[in-house]
Amino acid sequence: MTAYGIAHLRPAAVPAEEVFEYMERIQATLDPFGGKFLVHGADAQVLEGEWPGALVMIEFPSVEVAREWYDSPAYQEILPLRADHIPGDLILVEGCGPDHDSAAMAAAMRAAQAA
Repeated sequence: MTAYGIAHLRPAAVPAEEVFEYMERIQATLDPFGGKFLVHGADAQVLEGEWPGALVMIEFPSVEVAREWYDSPAYQEILPLRADHIPGDLILVEGCGPDHDSAAMAAAMRAAQAA
């Protein structure tokens, strides 16, 4: 099932040179794992709460493949270029399928709660 790497980053106003190098090199680490950017630093319209920083969202064929990319020697080699200069949070999460039904999910959760 499709999975996503999602990063909430809080970059400095003036990026370090290493960040540019990271950005230049990351796609080459994604390509062997079928990773592709869906969101990459676009302005967010905050409707509720606060969202300081930037959002990056990368799609992968599965959580397992996403984890293989993250753990790969090629990505681990460039990771400090970003991580040492931009604080943030990164998660991997599995997506829901095309037939996902939130009402059925709520019913199952209610049933589990009642049991």
